[in-house]
Amino acid sequence: MNNLYPLKFTPICKDKIWGGNKLHDLLNKQFPELPNCGESWEISGVQNDISIVSNGFLKGNNLEELIEVYMGDLVGEKVYEKFGEEFPLLIKFIDANDDLSIQVHPNDELAMERHDSFGKTEMWYVVQADPGAKLISGFNRKIDKAEYLNYLKNGQLEEILNYEEVKERDVFFMPAGRVHAIGKGIVVAEIQQTSDVTYRIYDFKRTDINGNTRELHTELAVDAIEYRHESNYRTEYQPVNNQSVKLVECPYFTTNILPLTANIERDFTALDTFVIYTCLEGNCAINWEDQSLTLAKGDSILVPAQISNFGFSVKSGEGAKLLEVYLR
Repeated sequence: MNNLYPLKFTPICKDKIWGGNKLHDLLNKQFPELPNCGESWEISGVQNDISIVSNGFLKGNNLEELIEVYMGDLVGEKVYEKFGEEFPLLIKFIDANDDLSIQVHPNDELAMERHDSFGKTEMWYVVQADPGAKLISGFNRKIDKAEYLNYLKNGQLEEILNYEEVKERDVFFMPAGRVHAIGKGIVVAEIQQTSDVTYRIYDFKRTDINGNTRELHTELAVDAIEYRHESNYRTEYQPVNNQSVKLVECPYFTTNILPLTANIERDFTALDTFVIYTCLEGNCAINWEDQSLTLAKGDSILVPAQISNFGFSVKSGEGAKLLEVYLR
């Protein structure tokens, strides 16, 4: 059997009512058949949207097929024992050319009970934001279910939501149960559990080209929402050149930021996990054994667990910024 290697995948572009063209302009995503593109799924194990390899001798195979064949060599033994042939993460870019709906995701227990699915905890890294752009994360004060329902019924939901003005490189963690929405003028990289279960709470009375409003999930959302208030919804971090700095660590994924200005080595021998890298800025090369693969801005790669030692190189005077994602 041929050895595994870092895998690139063909992006799965999604037409959305609120999408635009920034994924093409900023990240070189191609979607000629779509009027606009709201999401580009970079690495996905979601049924009916499973990513297909675009490089090397495995080109044309999908991610589920690879896990079936390579098992722990691809994803790590512990990951394979827990998830089997279902890849546990979904990596995507989102372009909000208009406000996204206000929504919430159920936790694992509720999602399994209602949908036979995992829940959906996620995080956002802001790739680009127009001046004054805002997103919603949680509530702006302590609230309970009855109060929430009263504001929703009276069309005053936005009065109790926490709005955050954002800029490039901001990070927000969105555990299952937190009410949230990405606002107009924001592009994010999103890391999430493999789940497409979303409860839409409010959609600003928008209609599609046929004049139809989108379905709301008011009743389903009520028991999924966490009504607590947080003092700070923004993830604070301090990047360090050529070091992996933690952004988010939760039971579902660990995400680090890795700014590169020089060549470095990475060793994942102790963790036995796949690693995903998404290039946010610049370009670099990943090097393993006697081979190399280039990453440009907007690219994502999956490094198999079998390759536990590898390095990154950058050209003199240039650099890159990577998101580094794995399971513990």
